[in-house]
Amino acid sequence: MGTEMIGAEEITIPASYISNLLRQVEQSGYDPEKLFADLTISREQLTSERYCSAPLYGKLYQRAMLAMQDEWFGMLSGGKIRSGSFRMLCLLMVQCKNLRQALMRAWEFGRICRGFKISQKLEVEGDVARIRLAPLEGVSEAEFRALLQQAEPVKVRTTLAASQHHWSWLIGSEIKIIRTCYDFPKPDQDWEMAQINVDTEEFDQPFSGFEFPAKYLDYSIIQTEETMENFIRTAPFGLLINLDSGNSTKARVKSILNQNVGRTMLGAERVADRLNMSVTTLRRHLQIEGTSFQRLKDECRMEAAFHYLACPDFSNRDIADRLGFDELSVFFRAFKKWTGVTPGQYRASLTGAPATDN
Repeated sequence: MGTEMIGAEEITIPASYISNLLRQVEQSGYDPEKLFADLTISREQLTSERYCSAPLYGKLYQRAMLAMQDEWFGMLSGGKIRSGSFRMLCLLMVQCKNLRQALMRAWEFGRICRGFKISQKLEVEGDVARIRLAPLEGVSEAEFRALLQQAEPVKVRTTLAASQHHWSWLIGSEIKIIRTCYDFPKPDQDWEMAQINVDTEEFDQPFSGFEFPAKYLDYSIIQTEETMENFIRTAPFGLLINLDSGNSTKARVKSILNQNVGRTMLGAERVADRLNMSVTTLRRHLQIEGTSFQRLKDECRMEAAFHYLACPDFSNRDIADRLGFDELSVFFRAFKKWTGVTPGQYRASLTGAPATDN
């Protein structure tokens, strides 16, 4: 349908991420080929090279969650988690005073949210804080052990990496991991998945989790409901990879623009200032890289639109407003220019329901 992600070359990930995702989809009894329905790209194109597009991987991942009806798909929870749960968890955590309170609230959320059997428990010993996978109330030790044994090692690592990235975002500072521990032997293969910065990985340990300096627990939560909406838009792949890993000017520009794609989206002057260069220099660099500032703004809005259209709770009018369009008709024209289809047709391709642009 012509909805391929553009401008994706600046952020890439190992193709093994795709292979791992598709294998988990297949193991869940779903035909992974269905995920490619309107991506205008085949499995071979995604996996034939060593690296692939990170945004395209994100879109594929979101489709997998929708197909599996599990917002925690690919991560360890013990059950299926309903869509919208992560947003509610984020809402609870951004209201907290510091990271310690936020982690305690996340544990409580797991206890009452339908689907969770496993969560991450906080323990503190002196200057070291420990997060370990632990059973929630009502889950026996035998059931917990069985769930861990059934889980692929890559799923455990993905879960821990996503948590570290999420919590680092909450406090606006990367949490430096002292060591990660796993209660299984080191895998021979299929281990590359989810970036987690740590110097020491230990296997055959009494628990699965990680340790970090306890000082981070007293760091204030700096995020708000407004910044949260942009953060959620890139989940889950924004939690699994370093979105700032691109070194090109356009990658750095998109990273800044993605912080707010609404009415207060930064202009070229503000972005250039953030990058410590003049507007003229910024535009020249982007021209050399085969793009322009306006095109990057359109790409950010388009990618945001893809995410919001996959959320059934958002009407087209809600989405237009979130993206900074004064009129719904202007959003329709822009989206059709980007993709060749209307917002209603795109949403119908995700759900199988009749197309409507109301």
